[in-house]
Amino acid sequence: MTRSLFLILISLFTLSLLSGCNTMEGAGQDIEEGGEAIQESADGDGY
Repeated sequence: MTRSLFLILISLFTLSLLSGCNTMEGAGQDIEEGGEAIQESADGDGY
């Protein structure tokens, strides 16, 4: 009983870490795309 509870808790912890990494990767991509859009608009003004 104790071993199965331990394995379940470890599995849930691992899944939460993996989903957290995916979320951070998506946030990083969104920030990068926003920065690229700002850079392109600044380059297009002709200043």
